[in-house]
Amino acid sequence: MDALKLIAQDSIKEEKPQLEVGDTVKVSVNIREGDRERIQMFEGTVIARRGSGVSETFTVRRVSYGVGVERVFPFHSPNVKKVEVVRKGHTRRAKLYYLRNRVGKAAKLREIVK
Repeated sequence: MDALKLIAQDSIKEEKPQLEVGDTVKVSVNIREGDRERIQMFEGTVIARRGSGVSETFTVRRVSYGVGVERVFPFHSPNVKKVEVVRKGHTRRAKLYYLRNRVGKAAKLREIVK
């Protein structure tokens, strides 16, 4: 068990992005296509966070061409290059799965004003 913990400690990134559920984020993801690599942006609302340590993940949702798209990103994956918080959202829930049933303006969250 100690060997697994040592391996897990090596793969944890030093700086973890400071994001909360309800934030709108831009995630830069490294995509491999054959022998080529490129960086693709995925922008959406964080609807869930789960796990801890090396297995911690967050789920980002957006609507693309009228279809809801959700992606789960590991915090410590080497393929996740950068996570940028575009705007902070105000929520009273830990998981925002109810946004799946909402369309248009009803799916918006209030912004935190500082």
